[in-house]
Amino acid sequence: QPAAPSVDRSTLLIEPVKRGLMLRQVRGPGNLVPEEIRWIPAVTQGRVERRLVLPGTTVKSDTIILELSNPDVEQSFVDAQLQLKAAEADTKNLRAQLDTDLLNQRAVAATVLSDYRQAKLQAEVDSQLAKEGLQSDLLLKKSVLRAEELKTRNEIEEQRLAVREESVKARLAAQQAQVDQKRALYDLRKKQLDSLKVRAGVDGTLQLLPVDVGQQVTIGANLARVANPHRLKAEIRIAETQAKDVLIGQVASIDTRNGVVPGRVTRIDPSVQNGTRTVDVTMEGPLPSGAVPDLSVDGTIELERLPDVMYISRPVQGQANSTVGLFKVSEDGSEAVRVQVKLGRSSVTTIEVLEGLKVGDRVILSDMSAQDAVNRIRLQ
Repeated sequence: QPAAPSVDRSTLLIEPVKRGLMLRQVRGPGNLVPEEIRWIPAVTQGRVERRLVLPGTTVKSDTIILELSNPDVEQSFVDAQLQLKAAEADTKNLRAQLDTDLLNQRAVAATVLSDYRQAKLQAEVDSQLAKEGLQSDLLLKKSVLRAEELKTRNEIEEQRLAVREESVKARLAAQQAQVDQKRALYDLRKKQLDSLKVRAGVDGTLQLLPVDVGQQVTIGANLARVANPHRLKAEIRIAETQAKDVLIGQVASIDTRNGVVPGRVTRIDPSVQNGTRTVDVTMEGPLPSGAVPDLSVDGTIELERLPDVMYISRPVQGQANSTVGLFKVSEDGSEAVRVQVKLGRSSVTTIEVLEGLKVGDRVILSDMSAQDAVNRIRLQ
């Protein structure tokens, strides 16, 4: 048998096979991003006159970030204001005119009603006198006709008054509709004028301000970005081959390099970009100092707990559900022999052993590609 090549023991990573609880985990890099991000768009086009706040500044919802100018918007607001005032003045004038006409109509109706009552009373007196022979029948008939005529006129005036009242309501409603239309236009123009003073809209920190003084902006252009720096989440990029086992609700931990924060998976991006899928992790603990948006972090997601399995630290060439050749160290430690090992489920740093090894066996985990041609090596 030819002599086995020698390998320096100090250059090798040798670890024993263990049995017990194995945590299946996946790991990936990522960044901290705010949970609440608000892009502030331009409601109207205009020219940037002033930048009142710089990125990194803490702002309130009513903090003015930018001031824009647009002469057309300012003129439109003045026109709408004048139109509203004119419509309101016309409404007051019409109301006064209609009230006067209505009072006149009521006066006429009251006069006719009074005449009718007097004529009715006179007819009753003449009827009594005619019964006693003190009044002629001709005068009695005249009194009765007069009363009936005034009764008809009274009914007509009452109907005319009712029609006039309905007409007043209709004309006032039509005029009020014009006022409401002018007021809506005024509110719109005022909103456009107010939008020239760009406000943050939410409490937080101004992150981006991608416009300069003198720049012309169009409707819908993003003028600034405001985010809440105290509510951050982690966006972790997991390799697409490992992301298939990630589920919403799984426990995770985020290493900010200034402390580890516990979290939980809340979203998994369905698309793949550059061989990775983005996983959102919501923090469930306080953030350490220095945790700011866009900070680079490392995320570890716990897939499952395997309570009683045989496992080893993950070798360099060990892949899940595969069979690999590993060098098992002899009991006296003088040599190592290649054995075929069937591997199962894998984690970040460990992998399950299904066949080929037993608990307590020591195996070489280092890259042994240089010894692919031999099945036995000597350890020095």
